[in-house]
Amino acid sequence: MAARIRIGTCSWADAALSKYFYPPGLPPSERLAYYAEHFDTVELDSTYYRLPVESMAERWTEQTPEGFVMHVKAFGVMTRHPVKKDQLPTDLREEAPVDDRGRIDRPPREFRAEIFRRFREALEPLRSAGKLGGTLFQFPPYVVYKDLSLDYLAWAREQMSDDEMLVEFRHTSWYEEDVRSEVLSFLEEHEMSLVVVDAPKVEAKNVPPTLLALTSPTLYVRLHGRNADTWNVRGRSAAERFDYLYSEDELREWVQPLKELSAQAENAYAFFNNNNRSPGGDGGWVSQAATNAQQLKQLLAETRAAAR
Repeated sequence: MAARIRIGTCSWADAALSKYFYPPGLPPSERLAYYAEHFDTVELDSTYYRLPVESMAERWTEQTPEGFVMHVKAFGVMTRHPVKKDQLPTDLREEAPVDDRGRIDRPPREFRAEIFRRFREALEPLRSAGKLGGTLFQFPPYVVYKDLSLDYLAWAREQMSDDEMLVEFRHTSWYEEDVRSEVLSFLEEHEMSLVVVDAPKVEAKNVPPTLLALTSPTLYVRLHGRNADTWNVRGRSAAERFDYLYSEDELREWVQPLKELSAQAENAYAFFNNNNRSPGGDGGWVSQAATNAQQLKQLLAETRAAAR
């Protein structure tokens, strides 16, 4: 029995969604509930910038219907990103080791472990309600394939306890032909889900190829758009970097792979991370992510209907 493929967006609150998906005048506090009327899953990205707190998770739980699934992006310290000291909870700032730019610098494992603990504890309302999906560990391009990286992944897996861990690599060293099978085996052995990505088709070390593989019962696909011109331009915002509206033909390319992989999975998700605006058919603007998510849902529905 193939897993039902759930489609959503990487955030419910980016600027394009806020301006062009929600009804005019809808208060921000009502956006998640409105989003949940159209999609049954979402990826939360605000937790990458700040640790969540339990009261926030309680609100997310209350604002979504039964059966809704929320995936949560790991806080930057957890994925070895540069994080400013003032992004930490106030009681952790004094003991945090920082570099000359005020960024957390090589914290000891004990410090990271406390971050992991607080992160997990804050999500308990979602977990108890059965609405917590996985935690997305999106590693930066400088986390390359080597023994120390594998050691950190294994340690992080221990910190996450029974929570699902979704791993997205952003360096091509993880996908080289001579190590690919070892990487997939490592993820499978440690019960981590490989994140399947769609990105620009360019020759760059920080643009991972699309590897159609499962390492756990969960299929997790992230579609970043295919804007090769903006991917590696310094100083660009996320909206500029992922500025891309997939065509129907490009979305149709994903229908068969999604069907084949979901047939092997227990849970299946696809999320759109293209988060800018594009011209709409009525002369206005549309959110790229929401528009493409709705289009892919429709294409999958048509495929299922045709197969009956």
